[in-house]
Amino acid sequence: MRQVISTNDAPSAIGTYSQAVRTGNTVYISGQIPLDPATMEVVEGDIDAMIRRVFDSLKAVTVAATGTLDQVARMTIYLTDLNHFPLVNEVMAEYFDKPYPARVAVGVAALPKGVPVEIDAIVDLSI
Repeated sequence: MRQVISTNDAPSAIGTYSQAVRTGNTVYISGQIPLDPATMEVVEGDIDAMIRRVFDSLKAVTVAATGTLDQVARMTIYLTDLNHFPLVNEVMAEYFDKPYPARVAVGVAALPKGVPVEIDAIVDLSI
């Protein structure tokens, strides 16, 4: 069974995708970019504020799927500037406890709406 997960506490989809899809105990969260869910505009502020907005959105979608960030098994982080990776690590440590999820960081030329960061996640609700 496939269930679409949606919450008003994270940006709505800006394309032909769902915020997340649950199959069994696994939730696949689509890439989150730093959009204010109320306005659907890129959040104001520096890269720190943008990274925090992305993690807030990931948390909101995870909670909507009846999970917690402790159940995130894997993330992919996309950055237009890999020099921001240390800051991603700092902010991530505020949202996650050890053991941290598996993850990969990818440097990309561009992201939707010209933002500098996007993160997707896979959540295992059985853990």
